[in-house]
Amino acid sequence: MKLVLTIVELLRQLMERQAIRRVEQGDLTEQEEEDLGTSLMHLADAMDELTEQFGLTPADLNIDLGPLGPLLPRDR
Repeated sequence: MKLVLTIVELLRQLMERQAIRRVEQGDLTEQEEEDLGTSLMHLADAMDELTEQFGLTPADLNIDLGPLGPLLPRDR
């Protein structure tokens, strides 16, 4: 389950970064921005619930790739 949640968290962070880029570029309407923000908040909440349910912390999902460093940014 740890690996699955790690992959989901990586995808969530990538989607969040892409959403920020699109907002900054002005590609979205106000309603699309609102919907996107709401969806990302729900996804983050769901990830928090799942990690708690399986006894994991966000730090547990950050797999160390040795010389490459951690898989996920350390900001979450």
